[in-house]
Amino acid sequence: MDPRDDDIEFDFFDDEPPTTEAQSPSRVRLPRRGGRGTRPPAGTPHGLTPALRLLALVAILVAVLVFFGLVIQSCASTSKHDRYSNYMAKMRTIALSSQANGTSVANALITPGIKAPELANKLSTIAQQERQNVSNAEQLGAPGPLRGEHQSAIEALQLRVSGVDGLASTFAANPGSKTQGEAALLAEQADRLLASDVVWDDLFREPAAAELKRQGVSGVVPPDSNFVQNRDLTTERSMALLLTRLRGTSTSGGTPTGIHGTNIVDTKVLPGGQTLSTTTTNTVVATTGLAFVVTIQDSGDSQEVGIKVTLTIQKPQGAIVKTQVLQLINPGQTKSVTFTDLGQVPFAQKTTVSVDVQAVPGEHNTSNNKATYPVIFSLG
Repeated sequence: MDPRDDDIEFDFFDDEPPTTEAQSPSRVRLPRRGGRGTRPPAGTPHGLTPALRLLALVAILVAVLVFFGLVIQSCASTSKHDRYSNYMAKMRTIALSSQANGTSVANALITPGIKAPELANKLSTIAQQERQNVSNAEQLGAPGPLRGEHQSAIEALQLRVSGVDGLASTFAANPGSKTQGEAALLAEQADRLLASDVVWDDLFREPAAAELKRQGVSGVVPPDSNFVQNRDLTTERSMALLLTRLRGTSTSGGTPTGIHGTNIVDTKVLPGGQTLSTTTTNTVVATTGLAFVVTIQDSGDSQEVGIKVTLTIQKPQGAIVKTQVLQLINPGQTKSVTFTDLGQVPFAQKTTVSVDVQAVPGEHNTSNNKATYPVIFSLG
């Protein structure tokens, strides 16, 4: 065979087109609509996405639980605060009512010209009013941690009922007595009133304030309640003088017995304490806090009550007139009354400041009950 034939045969097989099977391209799978079946990116673990979803759900649940926990805690805190606040508001009403009864007792004891039977009736009425305060307190439910303090408050109110009842009974049984024994008995009854104030402060108000602090309750203050506001009324000596005053009223047809009288000791200017003179002109600096203090002495041997003291500052546009009442003063005792809020005083001109102490029943010498001071007010 010719070598060229061999070459032709070789070329023939070399240039032969590939068969159909060799040329058929590989099939390509198209992604389905909606992305279903899409493979995750290379390198991403197949189970990570569900885990992240689970963690997110757990985080949301925890946040919800924390939120509702805070809401519940806030509501509980608000509820506790309201419970204590409402309780103290009701106790404040009782405290103020009881304190007002104490003022009524004092006013009854210092009523000028009152007779023993009338005084006993007044005190009995006040005792009945105080019993209502006891009843109101007993019906009031205190928060658990304050039950002991609440019971102490009730005991303080009961002491007040007992003390006022005792005074009423003593005055009713001994309207004209002046014996030392009766004065001591009256002082013992009055001691119950003093004790009630101590019990209220030491066993209710202060311990309750400490308990509120322990409970974290802020803005709630236990009320104060002072039944005795003038201790001069409760001493044995004061009671003896009161009996003398009652006896004089009862046995003399309303005419007091004994020596009665008051006198002006001095008049001072505040601030600074300058003592005014009745004989020389006084230069007074008129500050915004200008005030006059008048000191009075009981110059008799009897207890005096309800003394009206009047201060007058003369000026062209009309006098400035102020009045105070000295509730009680015992023999030999000195007490002061203060006049404030005087308004616009006259400047740079000579004027007068006058003091007039009302004469007490049975007083004969009234020459020392009045004083006039020449004054020039300056701006300093």
